[in-house]
Amino acid sequence: MKKNKLLLIGWDAGDWEVIAPLIGKGLMPSLKKLINEGVYGNMSTMNPPYSPMLWSSVATGKTPDKHGVLGFVEVTPDNTGIRPVTVNSRKSRAIWNILHHKGLKSNLVGWWPSFPAEPINGVVVSDKFQKIGKDFSKPTAIAKGAVHPEHYVQELKHMRMFPHELTKEHILPFMPKAGQINQETEGNRLNQFAKIMAENVSVHNAATFLASETEWDFMAVYHDYIDHMCHGFMKYHPPRLKQVPEKDYEIYKDIINSAYRFQDMMLGRMLELVDDDTTVIVMSDHGFESGNKRILKMPKVTAAPALDHRQFGMFVAKGPNIRKNEKVYGLSLIDIAPTILHHFNLPVGKDMDGKIALDIFQEKLEPTYVESWEDIEGDFGQLQNANEESWTDAETMEQLIELGYIDRPDEKIENSILKTKCDLKQNLAKVYLGKKDFLSAKELLLELIKEKDPIDTSLFYFDLLNVCVELKEFEEAARHIEEFKKVKTDVVYNVYFIESEIEKGRGNIQKACEILENVPEHRLNAEVFFRLGVLYFMKGEYETSKGYYDRAIDKEPSKAKYHKAMAKVLYELENYEEAAESAFTSIELIKYFPDAHYILGRALEKMGDLKNAKMAYETAERLKPRAYDRARIARENIEEVLSQGKTHEEQTKEYKFRDKQIVIVSGLPRSGTSLMMQMLSKGGSPILTDENRKADISNPKGYYEYDPVMSIHKDNSWLEKAQNKSVKIVAPLLKFLDPEYRYKIIFMTRDLNEVVKSQQVMRGKDPETLPLSLLDSFKKLLHNVAKWKDREPGVEMIYVNYKDAIENPKTVVDRVTKFVGKDDFNKQAMIDCVDMKLYRNK
Repeated sequence: MKKNKLLLIGWDAGDWEVIAPLIGKGLMPSLKKLINEGVYGNMSTMNPPYSPMLWSSVATGKTPDKHGVLGFVEVTPDNTGIRPVTVNSRKSRAIWNILHHKGLKSNLVGWWPSFPAEPINGVVVSDKFQKIGKDFSKPTAIAKGAVHPEHYVQELKHMRMFPHELTKEHILPFMPKAGQINQETEGNRLNQFAKIMAENVSVHNAATFLASETEWDFMAVYHDYIDHMCHGFMKYHPPRLKQVPEKDYEIYKDIINSAYRFQDMMLGRMLELVDDDTTVIVMSDHGFESGNKRILKMPKVTAAPALDHRQFGMFVAKGPNIRKNEKVYGLSLIDIAPTILHHFNLPVGKDMDGKIALDIFQEKLEPTYVESWEDIEGDFGQLQNANEESWTDAETMEQLIELGYIDRPDEKIENSILKTKCDLKQNLAKVYLGKKDFLSAKELLLELIKEKDPIDTSLFYFDLLNVCVELKEFEEAARHIEEFKKVKTDVVYNVYFIESEIEKGRGNIQKACEILENVPEHRLNAEVFFRLGVLYFMKGEYETSKGYYDRAIDKEPSKAKYHKAMAKVLYELENYEEAAESAFTSIELIKYFPDAHYILGRALEKMGDLKNAKMAYETAERLKPRAYDRARIARENIEEVLSQGKTHEEQTKEYKFRDKQIVIVSGLPRSGTSLMMQMLSKGGSPILTDENRKADISNPKGYYEYDPVMSIHKDNSWLEKAQNKSVKIVAPLLKFLDPEYRYKIIFMTRDLNEVVKSQQVMRGKDPETLPLSLLDSFKKLLHNVAKWKDREPGVEMIYVNYKDAIENPKTVVDRVTKFVGKDDFNKQAMIDCVDMKLYRNK
C-alpha cells in the first residue's frame, strides 16, 4: 500500500457548537479518535459564505476573485440563460490537477463543483453522480460526464441510493415520532429528509468503494449532508425557540444531532479503509447557527439561507507527521491546498492566498515555491473542448431554488440574466471587502446602485454603506444612506449599526450612542451591547462601557473580541489582574489575535511581570500581518529595563536621546507652546515649520506652526519629516500620532483660568467672563491626554508650566534639555529669548 497518502473529507457546515457536546457524550467516537491522535481547531470562512465558492477556494488555495467561482449559478456562455456553476467556472488549477501533473493519482467524490468530471489520473465521481430527480419513486439516470473514467459508471451505478428505498428503520433513528407526521400536509419535510439522506449515502458508497478498490495518493470526499439537514431542520434543534410549535419540535428535534452522528459513522467506515500511514483531514467550510441567532423566517435576499452560516467551521487532522492531541489556531480554508501540496513535498504557488499550516506538522520541512502553477505548461488533467450544452441542469437548478439559494428564474429570461450578473458582481464586491480591498469593492457597488427595475438596488447600497464606513468616508456614507432609504424594496434592513458608525466617524459619539440605545427590545443582541461598550469607552465612561461589555459576553461568551474589549476597559479601570484574565480568555478563543496579546502585555507590565509582558508583546508583534509598532516599542522598552537590571520605575525616570525621535511641543491653546518652540529653536533644535502663520499681537515672536498638523487626523504621513526635529501639535490632535515613531512631548501647562482669559482676549471677548463649559472641556482634555500617554509605549512626556518657563527659565531649560537627551543645546540662548512682558492675561 502506498505511503504518504492523504484523505480529505469535507463536511459542509460542520460546527464545533454541535460537535463538542456530542463528543462529550461519546456520540461521535470516530471524530474523537482523530482528535485524540491529531490536531483540531477552528476553520475560518470567507465572505460571502456560499459553498461552491468556498470549496473551490479549498481546492485551489485562492480567493474567488482569482479562481472565478462567484456563486451558485452563472450566465451561459452564449448569454441566453443561466445554469448552475460547473467545473469550467473554475479558472484556477485545483490540488488534483497539480497532483496529476506530478504523476500522482487522485480520487474525487462529490466535490462541489466537479461536473463535468475532469480527466485526471484517478477517478472522479462528480457532484452530479448522486443527484436525484423530481420523481422520488424511481432511479435517476447518471448524467453523461458525471464520472471519469466513464467505465466506472457500470461499477458505481448500483451503489446509489434513492428516497423510495428508505424504510422506517432508516428514518426512526432520526425521527422517533415520524409516525405522527401528516403526509398530506407535512410530507414535504419527510421527502426533504429522504432526499438528503439518499444522496449522501450514494456519495459514501462511492467513496468507500474507491478507497478500498483503487490505488490512490490523494482522495477528497465532499458531503453536503450536515449543511442540508441544518437548512431543513436546525429550527427544531434544542433548545426550542418560542416561535417553533411544540408538536413540530417534538417530531424533528433529534434530526441535527442524529445527522452528525450518522456523518461520524460514515467517517468511521472511511477510517477503517485507510492505514496508519495515511494522513486524514476532516474540515468544514463554515459553521451553522444553532443557538438563539437562528433565523426562522428568511428575508427576501439573494442566497438568504447563507445568513445562518457561522464564521468558523471545524478542522481535524491526523497522520504520521501530524502533532498529537493539540489545538491549532489561525487556520483558514484557503490554507488547505498549500498545506496538502506541502504534505506531498510539492511547491506552493506564490499566487495562492493561503499559507501552509506548518503548526500541524511534527517535522517541518522547508517550504518550496513556484511563481504560479497556472503558468506551468503540461498535462494537468483539465477538460478540453467540453460540450457546454450538456451542462444545462434543470434539476440542480430546482434544488438550489428549493434550498433558497437562488430565486426561481423570471418569465422574462433577460431579467434573470441581468439579476444573475448583478448577483455575481455583488459577490465579487463582497470578496474584495473580505480582502480589505475596499476601493475595488466600492467601484463595483457604485456601478450596481445605478441599476433600474426590476433590480432591487437596496442590497448594493447596504454593502456600499459598509465600504464607505471602512474607508472613513462618513459624509459620503451619510449621502448614500438617504438615497438608500428612498429605494423601494421588500427587504427590511436594520441600519442602526451603520447610522451609529457614521455618527461615530463624524465625531458625534453621543448621537451614535443614542441610535443604539433606541434599538427595539426584540432586536437587542450581543453586538448592540458590544458597540455601545466601544462608544462609551471612547467617551471615557469606563464603568458604563464595562457594563455593556458584560451584557455582550453574557449573550455570546465565545466571542474573542468581546473579551479583548473587556480587557481594555479593565486596564483603564486599573484592574490589571482582571484585564489579564480577560485577555487570556480572548486568546484561548482565538490564539492568533495580536491585539489581545498586546493588551495582555500591557496588563502584565503594570503588574510588574516584565518577562511575560515581553513575551506577550513579541507574540503580538509576530502575529500582526503588518508592522505592530506599539508592540515593537513596548518590547524594546522592556528589553532596555531588563538589560540594565533596573526596576521599571527607575528606567522611566531616566531619559536618553533616541535617533530619529520626534520632539513635540503641545498643550492647550494659549499655554505657552509658541514660547517653548522659540526656546527650542534658539537652543539649536531643528524646527518643522512652514512659517505660513505670521506673528501678530497675540504672538509677536511667531507661532512656529506647520500647516499639515491641522489635518493630521486625515494624513499623518508627514511625521516622517519630523524625525530629529521639533514640531508643535495642539493637545486634541496628539491621539492621531503614528505609533511607528518615538516621541518626546513637552506638554505646556498653565492655570486654566489664565488660559481661558487669554483665549477670550484673543477672540475679542470680555476676559472676565469665563465660560464654564470651556473650562470643563479643557479639564477633560487634560485627563484624556494623560490616559492616552499611558497607552502609548512610544511616548515620553514631561509637563512644563508656562509661569515657570517665564519666571525660572534656567530650571526649565535644564529640565527640557535633559528630557530631550542632547547636551549640545545653547542653553543661554534658550534662557535669553524669554520675555517677561509676554506674560499677560494672568
